[in-house]
Amino acid sequence: MMIKTGDPRSLGVPSSEARLHFDTELQELGGGPRRRLLMVDDEPAFELSFYCGTCPLLFRRLETAREKLSLESMQERLGGPLDDPDDHGVIDAFGALLPEGEYLPLLLDVEPRLVIPGREGDYFSGEQVRAWGIDQFWGLPEYPHTPYYRTFETAVDADAHLYEFVVPMVPPTWNERERVEEYVALMERGTVPTAVAISTLDVCQSAPSACQMTLPRTGA
Repeated sequence: MMIKTGDPRSLGVPSSEARLHFDTELQELGGGPRRRLLMVDDEPAFELSFYCGTCPLLFRRLETAREKLSLESMQERLGGPLDDPDDHGVIDAFGALLPEGEYLPLLLDVEPRLVIPGREGDYFSGEQVRAWGIDQFWGLPEYPHTPYYRTFETAVDADAHLYEFVVPMVPPTWNERERVEEYVALMERGTVPTAVAISTLDVCQSAPSACQMTLPRTGA
């Protein structure tokens, strides 16, 4: 549920200085299609959907995805709800991790549902298989190599659907136990912490129907 929308604003640092940015692999002579990547500290963290527009949605965690983008200076400020996306300078603080560009701050209320790939509720072995079928080379559904969270979804029209996923930078099993217990205690007292995420939109179409989907999104 949308709580508040901020004004579009310019954020970020030069791409070469940003901790998080999007990139494409260099083409090797005679090689196949280049992978589209989410980079963290100049290491490939996730492989993303290919640019063709008719390929299935993809977010696949790679072996080099080992870094979180938490800011210690923001943890106390994010220990409760925000009234505005830019309360306490949150947007500027996290904007310094991103490449230069225009961003739209959103404050959302989400109820994430944890999904384990291959189990009940997995988009890749459910809806995606119904839309695209299984991978023709592997004979299996796509596998994202990470648990993820499902949040909002809705029909756009008779031939399109929007799905929203929240994808953690590292698996939930890597979470600091003390921090998790702190958040549990806060929520038991009625205080809901805030998460921060960068969101992208992928539009993927399969004949004869179209599916519209989002990648990681939550918080302020």
